[in-house]
Amino acid sequence: MEVYYYTRKKCPLCEDGLLILQKLQREYPFKLIEKDIEKSDELTEKFGLMIPVVEIQGEIIQYGIIDPVTIDKRLREYGS
Repeated sequence: MEVYYYTRKKCPLCEDGLLILQKLQREYPFKLIEKDIEKSDELTEKFGLMIPVVEIQGEIIQYGIIDPVTIDKRLREYGS
């Protein structure tokens, strides 16, 4: 399973969310793919002020403040 994490540099919420995802990665086997939206005009336009954004299996699960309970629940559902 691949989890895309859309971020940008100097983003405290992004740093916090990354720690949550790394912790969850110990429980669930997923590949974490980080994408800096500032490296792509398309991603900057798409996500702009929404970051950080967590996408699992093509579905945006959460953006802004990342909640570990919500992400955990979705990882469990996708892992079933």
